Amino acid sequence: MTPHKIRYGIIGYGLFAERAIAPAIQASANSVLVAVQKRSLEVAREKASALSLRLAFDSVQALATSTEVDAVFIASANCAHHDEVIAVARAGKHILVEKPMAMNTPEAERMVAECERNQVKLMIGQVVRFSPLVNHVRELVKSGALGRIVSARADYSYDARLSRRSWLLDRTVAGGGAVFDVGVHCLDTLRFVLHDEVESVQSMLTPPPTPSATERSAIINLRFSNGTLGSIACSFEGPLRHALLEVVGTEGLAYAYDFTGTDQSTTLHIEKRPGTAAPETESLSIRIPNLYVEEVSAFSRCIIENTTSPIPGIEGIENQKVLDLAMKGGGRISQV
Repeated sequence: MTPHKIRYGIIGYGLFAERAIAPAIQASANSVLVAVQKRSLEVAREKASALSLRLAFDSVQALATSTEVDAVFIASANCAHHDEVIAVARAGKHILVEKPMAMNTPEAERMVAECERNQVKLMIGQVVRFSPLVNHVRELVKSGALGRIVSARADYSYDARLSRRSWLLDRTVAGGGAVFDVGVHCLDTLRFVLHDEVESVQSMLTPPPTPSATERSAIINLRFSNGTLGSIACSFEGPLRHALLEVVGTEGLAYAYDFTGTDQSTTLHIEKRPGTAAPETESLSIRIPNLYVEEVSAFSRCIIENTTSPIPGIEGIENQKVLDLAMKGGGRISQV
């Protein structure tokens, strides 16, 4: 019998999990946090005690095989996602894994295959999809209110010097720099609002990534299958956090700053030109809930009701194909 609340363990309980994921699970009506994992058992026990939890582990396998855990949130470094998803899937537990899903496309494909083989649900943590702002733009595109979509843009930059993730610029751990960390949010949002897939990629990265060091900034140009041109500017070198989503159609455009924001109000600007008349402008204030609570609750709901994952593994694979090409300058997406 499926429990009323899904019992979660967090793998890779670092600062992000402590600040965002653990509070989200605790605030979710259909979820409960029961366990945390860190490499140090002593530290894991300290963190668990601070959360009033009984269960603390120093290994992925021990948490994954606990009979008191139903699902696992993987919030570890990017290079660990593949092996951890495989281990948790083989233990029969459902998995919500942070973005980017993997280090490369073959890893992502193996992760999806293993989850399917073990009949566990897999969700990719593209949390921005739960934003009412982003969904409003998606509906504008779908309804035809903006006409044929000519171009779409998503930018995201911040000062990575303020990050406490020591591995952020280490390519062996992160896989990529700004492209993997925040560019993936831009990419996934464009795919989501356009209801379309990327056909080809062109990119410029600076400094050029090496086997050991990541890029810090990138410009990525995309061509979608329906002809829409897309662009992404992402950077670790911005003085302030900056995010912009803009969609331009033949009959109107929509744009919003801070499209990745959570637990705040954001303004969506819509401009249309009715024939030869003066442009019509509209500014909508949209309240954004805590997106991490929405994400966890949606995954728990799909487990309880046995429905399709809200953001299944195939979405992570499609993102990963584009990330892989962006890291090497571009190319066409293989349809094989």
